[in-house]
Amino acid sequence: MKILVDAMGGDNAPLEIIKGSIDAHNEYGIDIILVGQEDVIRKVSSENNLDISDFQVVNATEVIATDEDADSVLKKKPDSSMTVALKMLAEGEGDAFVSAGNSGALCVGGTLLVKRIKGIKRPGFAPVMPHFGGGCFMLIDAGANLEARPEMLLQFAVMASAYMDKVMKVENPRVGLVNVGTEEHKGSELQHNTFELLKNSDLNFIGNVEGRDLPYGGCDVAVCDGFTGNVILKTFEGTAKAILGKVKELFSKNAKSKLAAALVMSDIKKLVKEFDYNEYGGAPIMGTLKPVFKAHGSSKAKTFKNALRLTKDYVEADVINEISKAVK
Repeated sequence: MKILVDAMGGDNAPLEIIKGSIDAHNEYGIDIILVGQEDVIRKVSSENNLDISDFQVVNATEVIATDEDADSVLKKKPDSSMTVALKMLAEGEGDAFVSAGNSGALCVGGTLLVKRIKGIKRPGFAPVMPHFGGGCFMLIDAGANLEARPEMLLQFAVMASAYMDKVMKVENPRVGLVNVGTEEHKGSELQHNTFELLKNSDLNFIGNVEGRDLPYGGCDVAVCDGFTGNVILKTFEGTAKAILGKVKELFSKNAKSKLAAALVMSDIKKLVKEFDYNEYGGAPIMGTLKPVFKAHGSSKAKTFKNALRLTKDYVEADVINEISKAVK
């Protein structure tokens, strides 16, 4: 399997991206194509004693910053690492593409350069989120489409269900519609109409779910518009980070608390692992004709390695074909 990597995308590029790619190559046998400023990639690799002799390096002179508008991928920076890699993917020069760079640009580029699966109205950003108990759920859409129509949310549910089944091995995933209450009449016209579509579909629709139910595994697929999803995503990540930070602070305050920590260390490590986003690495852009994966912008080597692992699983599970069959 050959995966294209945006070597210049993300807060810690290119060093952590290269390190994560090497780890994934060694551990999972993935062939890597690093796309980016070749002189920088080789200089950083040499300075840090990183062996990239097994990798193909494709030069791209420009970099899309995280704060640039989404159109940069097509109009302003045609020779950016992201643009070049997406074009290579579209032309069949790789099996998938992973970037920790600008999310908006990746969604636009994936839609316009790689194209959509036939019948899919809009791709959705779909992170896999951990919940208490060691499981996970997929949130879709988490920011690609700030406004949505009911038929789009139905397709998000179809795509996410295929992913959770084939990649995450969740049999007959439970689909929940994010709403302000569990009653069928709650929400706006979007939620009412989407509820009817989901209820009459072949999906395992369990009804409305509230935000407070998500950390406890209230559903396997949480469906919503991109505005709502992005608020949930950022709140969820911020809350998890704050709680884990407070736990660390509590158990390192003094000798007494350190002793207490030693007694429950295995439980602390389990809690940290359950809410460690590094275990999942990022999210697919669901609905593109070929696999496009968004790694966390702050990815370190471990995070990026796991993003590559999930991408490999995504390709091998043939999720895109499953989606294509489901929307015919």
